[in-house]
Amino acid sequence: MRAFGAAIALSLAAGPMAAQESGGTGFGLAGVLSASNKEDLPPITLSSGTPLAEEGWTLKSGTYYEFEIEGDGSQELALVGPEFFRAVWVDEIVVNGLEIRPLGLDSVEFDEAGVMEIGFVAIKPGRYYMKIPGSTGESQRIDITIE
Repeated sequence: MRAFGAAIALSLAAGPMAAQESGGTGFGLAGVLSASNKEDLPPITLSSGTPLAEEGWTLKSGTYYEFEIEGDGSQELALVGPEFFRAVWVDEIVVNGLEIRPLGLDSVEFDEAGVMEIGFVAIKPGRYYMKIPGSTGESQRIDITIE
């Protein structure tokens, strides 16, 4: 137990610059959740007859991303992407200022107009998608690549 306490004391004494000086990531105390490792993605639009996004996303594994889903309430619409959501770590979902920290996610649904923000860390490289369930059109789907 004393060795553990000594290790913590040494790490605290070293300060936040120790990782940078020793060839670490330089992310700071928050690690991959540091502001220097965060990118905002273009929003996804949930609206009857409107494309979800202008283009697909290419993400880098280990990077923190945030995006908004904007539903206009024109129709009850969902967005599914179970393979994608299992390839990322979802940090939080924010709806009307309420933060949700899920263990996992399969889909989201908008019954009325609103905005939802999702923050996540890309983990598993591969090709994924999110789409409106039951749709077959390419504009009702967003392709996502994690490198």
